[in-house]
Amino acid sequence: MVNRFKPSREQAEVLALRCIAEIAGDSALGPRFLALTGLDIDGLRASLGTPATLAATLDFLLGHEPTLLAVTGRLGVEPAAVADAARVLRGEESA
Repeated sequence: MVNRFKPSREQAEVLALRCIAEIAGDSALGPRFLALTGLDIDGLRASLGTPATLAATLDFLLGHEPTLLAVTGRLGVEPAAVADAARVLRGEESA
């Protein structure tokens, strides 16, 4: 078993916000994310600071490996960091 670094809540939130920026800036991913979450642009803006939206963003990435790899590659982070951050934002004990 690999013992990975557990991000703080603040680190998890920052990673999720960085992911949202990448998704929103992508002409294919942005509309797909909004369609799958049921949010519109105003709803996304209004909910950016909520743990549910931040966790849903990371879950969106985790649900499609090619998208996860593309976004994490552009951000320069390991895909496992997204899974760890999602667990922190969902309030799960172990990351």
